[in-house]
Amino acid sequence: MKMMKQLSMILCALCLYVGAYADVKPNSLFTNNMVLQRGVTVPIWGTANDGEAVTVEFLGQKVTTTTANGKWMLQLKPLKEGGPFVMTIKGNNTVTIQNILVGEVWLCSGQSNMGFPVRSVKAIGSYPKIAEVVADAANYSLIHQYKVPLKKSTDIPAPIADAGGKWFVCDTTTVKDYSAVAYFFAKELYNKLKIPIGIINSSYGGTQCENWISKEVLDSYPELKSIFDNYNKALADFPNKLAKFQQDEPKLWEKYRIDSAKAVADKKELPRKPTAPLTPAERGGPSGLYNTMIQPLMPYAMKGAVWYQGEANGGRGIQYRTLLPALINNWRNKWGIGSFPFLVVQIPGWKAHYPELREAQLLTIQKTPNCAMAVINDCDDTLDVHPGNKQPVGERLSYAARAIAYGEKIEFSGPIYESMKVEGDKAILSFTHIGKGLVAKDGDLKDFEIAGDDNKYVPAKAVIKKDKIVVSADGVGKPKAVRLGWRLCPQVNLYNVEGLPATPFRTEILDK
Repeated sequence: MKMMKQLSMILCALCLYVGAYADVKPNSLFTNNMVLQRGVTVPIWGTANDGEAVTVEFLGQKVTTTTANGKWMLQLKPLKEGGPFVMTIKGNNTVTIQNILVGEVWLCSGQSNMGFPVRSVKAIGSYPKIAEVVADAANYSLIHQYKVPLKKSTDIPAPIADAGGKWFVCDTTTVKDYSAVAYFFAKELYNKLKIPIGIINSSYGGTQCENWISKEVLDSYPELKSIFDNYNKALADFPNKLAKFQQDEPKLWEKYRIDSAKAVADKKELPRKPTAPLTPAERGGPSGLYNTMIQPLMPYAMKGAVWYQGEANGGRGIQYRTLLPALINNWRNKWGIGSFPFLVVQIPGWKAHYPELREAQLLTIQKTPNCAMAVINDCDDTLDVHPGNKQPVGERLSYAARAIAYGEKIEFSGPIYESMKVEGDKAILSFTHIGKGLVAKDGDLKDFEIAGDDNKYVPAKAVIKKDKIVVSADGVGKPKAVRLGWRLCPQVNLYNVEGLPATPFRTEILDK
C-alpha cells in the first residue's frame, strides 16, 4: 500500500512537470493555409506556459513576447500581399506554419443561407450550373476558407478562446463545402483585385440575430429584455412540448403522407416533414454564438464582414431595427479595428419573410456608417427558404465591397427611395443609386401601391419620368403614402440600368 502511494505521488509530480513545460500553441486561426490581412497591424496569439518567451518570425520580422496566464499575443507590422510564405513560432518548442497567404480577409456570418454550401447551388437562367462552378474552382487556389465548426448546446455556452476551425485551400473538392455566397463573393473580389482572399465562414442555420450579440450589449437595451424572458420560458416549456410531439407523432406522419400525395398531384410545394422540436438552447440561445463563434475570432485582422441573416427573425421586423445595429456596433467595438465595412444581404421573399424585416435591414444600412446592402428578391423562386441561385448574391456583395471597402467608383446598389412630393393627385418619388437611369424590367412597373388620407392602400400605376417615378391611382385624389413590394413575396421590377433591383420600401415609416 505504501509503495502504491509513493508511485501515485511520483505520477502526480510527473504530470505537474510535463504541464510546467507546455508546448507553445497558436490559436487555430494561425495554422497551415491561413490568409493574413494586408496593410494593417496583424495580431498573432495562442497559449503556452506562464513566463515562457514566444517568438514569431515572418517575412523578415522577428517579434517576441512573454506568456502570462497561459496566453500570449504579439503584433506584426503591416504586410504586403503575396505568398505562399512560412511562419515559425518558437517557445519551448517550434511550430512551423506553411502555405500562408497575405491578402484580403472577410468574415462571412449569419444563418443557413450563409452556410449554404457550393455543392447545393441551383443556378437559374444563364448562371453556370454546379458542375461548371466546381470545375472552375481549380483556378482559385488563392482563395482559402476557415470554417468555424458547429457545436450543439444545452444552455447558453460560456465564451471560449479558440473556435477550433481549420483553413482549406480552394480546389474542386474543398469548394463543395465552402459557403456559396462567400465563395462567389471572394471569387469576384479575387478577379478584380488579383490578390489572395481569405473567408472566415462563421454561420449556423436557424439562428436568430440575438444569438450573435454579446449578453452585455443585449442587456443594455431595455426593449430587448423580452428576448431572455422568452428564451427562459421556452426552455422551461420544452419538456412538455417534446412530450406532446412524441404523443402526436403517428398522426402527424399520416397527415404528412396524405398532404404530400395531394401536393404532388396538384404540383405544389411539398409540406414539411414532421420533426421533433429542438431545445431553444441547441443553437446557443441569446449571446451563445457570440461566445463561441465570434468572440474567439477577435481580434483577427480582417477587412470587413458580410451578414446574411434575418429569416429566423422574420416576424420581428420592428425589433430587428434595434438588433442589427446593435450587432454591428457590438462587433466593431470589440474587434478594435474601427468601423470596418459591413455588408448585409436583404432577405428575399418567402411565405414567412415579412416586409418589416426587409425594412429594418434597409434602415440599418442607411443609418449606420460604412454599410451597404445587396437586394436579392429576383434571385429566388419564393418557394424555398433556401434559394439555390447564390452567384448573383455574392456578385452584388462584391460590388458593395469594391465601392465602400476599396473606393472604386461604381454603382453598387439598386434604387433606394429617398423622398416624395405631391403634385395634385400624383406622388413624385426620388431615389438614390439611380446609376445611369431607372428602368422597368419586363414591361410596366409593378407592385406599387398608394394611399390617400384614409390610409387604405390600393394598386397604383407607376411610370418613370427621367430620374423620378410618378405614382397615382383612380380614386386617390390626394396621395399620402406610397409603398413598393410591401408583402411576403415582392414582385419588384424596378432596376437601375446597371441591373441592380430596387429595395422594397414604404414612404411612411411606422413603428408597427
